[in-house]
Amino acid sequence: MRRVLPVLAVSVVLAGLLPAVAMAQTSSRPLPTGGRPGQSQDPSQTGQASDTPIVDSAPRIAPLSRRVNAGPCPYVKILYDAARYVELADNRAATANVGYTGEIEGLAADCSYRGTDPITVQINLLFNLGRGPMAAAGNHTYRYWIAVTERNRAILAKQYFDLPVDFRGGETASATQEQTIVIPRAAATTSGDNFEILVGFDVTQEMAEFNRTGSRFRINAGQAQAEATDPQ
Repeated sequence: MRRVLPVLAVSVVLAGLLPAVAMAQTSSRPLPTGGRPGQSQDPSQTGQASDTPIVDSAPRIAPLSRRVNAGPCPYVKILYDAARYVELADNRAATANVGYTGEIEGLAADCSYRGTDPITVQINLLFNLGRGPMAAAGNHTYRYWIAVTERNRAILAKQYFDLPVDFRGGETASATQEQTIVIPRAAATTSGDNFEILVGFDVTQEMAEFNRTGSRFRINAGQAQAEATDPQ
């Protein structure tokens, strides 16, 4: 059963461009992988919740259906610095120090608007998650965010979401999330090209710096040990 929860209604004064931005979260389900909506995105190629624990052994996401709109859709991107979540004890990059890990593996997005209608953007996210030797429990709540910006300028709205995961005795899990964003337009001539949508984990400054190096730790299924891969 689908639930829609209102999570954001923010007034923004910005030359009349964006009166408000609204986001809503629906229940998790296997769904799609953005540059522009309708295109897939791998976070490694970019420069840049439900009350029930979410876990899926092998979710897959398929492209969203395309719609004929009054103009282009907003760009939707995974921010590179926040595409991965890696807990390191004492901030030391060693296999034995790895706690919980996560990666936004991909997203798919599409939008719809005509006339003076607001821009409604559907975003579907795929997460791969893991437990390292320092992970203390079999479940963990990750946090991620979605931000709407005026293209190459200021952040207009930002919302955080919780992603509770039950590893069910394993070392890895996958989860999908679906979010809906509504961007009102000041006029019919205001197109989705004016906006950009960014997605990322809620990471510390140390985690962001670790991500910038291209380093990462992955957890192999069925093994209570993290494997470090070479920086990309």
